Order: sequence, then structure tokens, then C-alpha cells
Amino acid sequence: MHETAVIFLEFGAVLLGLGVLGALALRVGISPIPLYLIAGLAFGTGGVLPLATSEEFISVGAELGVVLLLLTLGLEYNADELVTSLTSNARAGIVDLVLNAAPGAICALLLGWGPVAAVAMAGVTYATSSGITAKVLSDLGWIGNRETPTVLSLLVFEDLTMAVYLPVLTTLLAGLSLVSGAISVGIALGTVSVVLVVALRFGRFIEAFVSSPNSEVLLLKVVGLALLVAGLAQQLQVSAAVGAFLVGIALSGQLAHDAQALLAPLRDLFAAVFFVFFGFQTDPAKILPVAGLAALLALVSMVTKLLTGAYAARRAGIGKAGQARAGIALIPRGEFNIVIAGLAVGAGAHPDLGALAAAYVLILAAFGPLAAKLVQPLITAIANKA
Repeated sequence: MHETAVIFLEFGAVLLGLGVLGALALRVGISPIPLYLIAGLAFGTGGVLPLATSEEFISVGAELGVVLLLLTLGLEYNADELVTSLTSNARAGIVDLVLNAAPGAICALLLGWGPVAAVAMAGVTYATSSGITAKVLSDLGWIGNRETPTVLSLLVFEDLTMAVYLPVLTTLLAGLSLVSGAISVGIALGTVSVVLVVALRFGRFIEAFVSSPNSEVLLLKVVGLALLVAGLAQQLQVSAAVGAFLVGIALSGQLAHDAQALLAPLRDLFAAVFFVFFGFQTDPAKILPVAGLAALLALVSMVTKLLTGAYAARRAGIGKAGQARAGIALIPRGEFNIVIAGLAVGAGAHPDLGALAAAYVLILAAFGPLAAKLVQPLITAIANKA
């Protein structure tokens, strides 16, 4: 059979299967991310039916998925909001960073994986899934609650931290010498700073260039600019994902809203492909040996996120019920955690890191929204009693 025909057949089967899994997730009321990961495990390395022919094609789609995920995430904020959030919520953000990065780093060090894997695992356990958390807030009617701005400010702080963290991680993963690594990190952080300054001072010019009354032209301009900046960022030792995130920040107002609406279907398509591809790279046989450790790490992470949310909400003068909701909303892990693990696995940080991260995300992406639904009546009772 012709190779192109095989690619079409395999990729079509993957997309159709993801559609079925997505429909199942909607019916059950959970995030589809765990099911996408499981699909990747089933049809990747060591799975029941490996898809070798279309793997390279799906790999490119996965890279596009990361870029589009971070681009749309950046569109949710503007540069002024990021700076304001950084200054007003710095203390809670630092508590979030320390409490939630520590479990992953300590775990990697105790396992003897080395400092580079420890930095990668710190990122895996640190970042909350913005997408899943936003869906939880919407589905449970928590959007208008007093604690929601606090939750969103923590997510913004995490996004800013990731903009600094990812260049550092990619430099460490590249195995550069101390001097070369320092230079590379300096270039990366300098690039991020320059783009933020440009977004703050000259964002209106970028918006004027990108803006168009025609949806097709707007989509082409936004995606084209994001890919160009992502490629440039990659060349400068900054993650392509960070480059796309910064492009999103540079656009604001109605333009950002319109771009989000146009990008949403593309983002969902290629993001699903990304999660599947990560599963492709993980041998299912390696997950069972680390399942217990992943469950323990997930339990610790639930506690640390609950403490983070409670602390941040209490500082904002919010009651116990709101503190509990804030903590629970921060539990899910998803896209960013898999992006970090994917970078580490691709660089060969440690052979078991991908399996541990996959199991960890599977647990928290599924359990986070479920936990919020289960405890909502209890939280409501606490609020009424208060």
C-alpha cells in the first residue's frame, strides 16, 4: 500500500478514535486528557498496535499542538495584567512555586535521577492545568465567586514562571557547559524580557498589523506570526512554546477574543494529537512499576495545592468555603506538565521520567475535576453554616 495512504488511514483512525474518547469524557464529566494519553499508550511504543508509519507526521502535529496551546493561553492575558498579577500576588505565587515544585524535585533526587531530571520533575508537579481548571470553574458555576480572581492570578503567575523556567530547562537538557549554559540562559531570559517590553510598549502596533475584518486573514496572520516567533525562540535557545505564549500576550482586547474563537478548533485538534504523541513515546510496561509512586506524588500534590489555594484566598480575605474551592480548583494537571515531561523525555533526562509523569497527570487530570464535583455539596454546606 502507498505510504501516503497508510498515513491517512492511521492518522484518520487516530482522530476518529480521539473523537469517540472525547465524547465519552463529556458523557462521564471528566477531562479527555487522560483518555488521550491512554490512547497514545495503546498505539505507541510497547502498545497493543503501534503506529509506526504515521508517527513522524503525528510528531509534527504534536509540536503544532504545543505552540497553539501556549498561543491561546497567552491570548487570555495582556502584558499589563501579567505585570499587575506579578506584583500584587508575588507572595502567594512564591508559596505556590515552593510548595508544588518541591515534591517533584525531591522525588527525582531521592530516586537518584540527578539534578536535571529534578528540575524537570519540579515543573511537572508545579504547574496547574489552566484549561482543566477553567472548565471546572465554569462547569460548577464558580466563575463569579470571590475566590476565582485569586485562582486566576495564581495561574497567571505560574504562566509567567513558566516563561522563565522553560528556557532554563531546555538549556539544562541540552547538556551545555557552565559558561555556555549561562550564556544560553542569559540570551533566553533576555529574549523573553525584550518580547515582554515590546508587548507592553508597542503591542498596539502589532495588533494593527495583525488585525483584519476577515476571519481567514486574521487566522493566517496570528498563526503565521506565532510560528515565526516560536521558530526564532527555538533558535535562541528559548522554548518555541514560550515564543508562542509571548505572541499571545502581545495581542489584547477584541482582537485577542476574535483570535481565540478562530483558534479554538485548531488548538483542540492539535492539542489532542500532542497528548496522543506523548503517550506514543511512553512504554505502557514502564507505567505499572511507577504507578504507586505516581499515586503518592499525586496525593502529596493535592495537599500542597489545597494549602496553596487556602493561603492565597485567606490573604484575600475570603472565607473557609472559598479557600477550599480555591485549593481544589488548582489540583488538576495537564497540558503544561506533559509539555515539560515531553521536553525531558526527548532530551533523554531519565528513561522512567515519562512514565512517571504520564501516570501522575493521568491521576490528577481525571481526579481533579471529579474531586471538585464530589466535595461541592460539602463546601456549600460549610458556606451556608458560616
